[in-house]
Amino acid sequence: MKNNRNGQSAILTDTDYSKIRKQIKSQKYKLLLDLAWYTGERWGALVKLRIEDVYNPNGTPREYINFRAITRKATPDGKRQTRQVPVHPVLAESLSNYTPDSSSGWLFPCRDGDMPITIRWADKILRAAIERLGLTAKGISTHSTRRTFITKLHRNGTDLYTIKKITGHKDFKSLERYVEISADRVKGAIATL
Repeated sequence: MKNNRNGQSAILTDTDYSKIRKQIKSQKYKLLLDLAWYTGERWGALVKLRIEDVYNPNGTPREYINFRAITRKATPDGKRQTRQVPVHPVLAESLSNYTPDSSSGWLFPCRDGDMPITIRWADKILRAAIERLGLTAKGISTHSTRRTFITKLHRNGTDLYTIKKITGHKDFKSLERYVEISADRVKGAIATL
């Protein structure tokens, strides 16, 4: 789905996100999209969230979402690191409006309930929403939410050291691939000389 983007997934606008969210019928999968949007985590880790990673024992949303090392992508040296992300107020509201099925312990259980949904299933949900909107040519994929999260932080003036800390990147080289710099921003930078 990364059409003409040189292997990079598309950056989403706030409008794209809202339209895609409206196309997703299930509250469970709306929450999956919200978690991707407000945490910038990879969907492979999102689908493996346990209820206890997101909710307190009394059912209220935690202050931080805990992405366990075992669910996260390994660095080139094979190491994985736990990542904790503060819960955005809009995400906290979305979490408050969702009641997970606690029988399995998974936040996004599969139909049998014994395992989480697969990344393939999550991708299918997203692609179906994108197709219904006629946005398939835009190059949107599950990785779009991560690239958008990082690019938005950068555009809003968050320094790269803080972004690296938030996202869990080990070095700037791997982080810089996620940041999309607009032509207008480049022109503006040159104009300041």
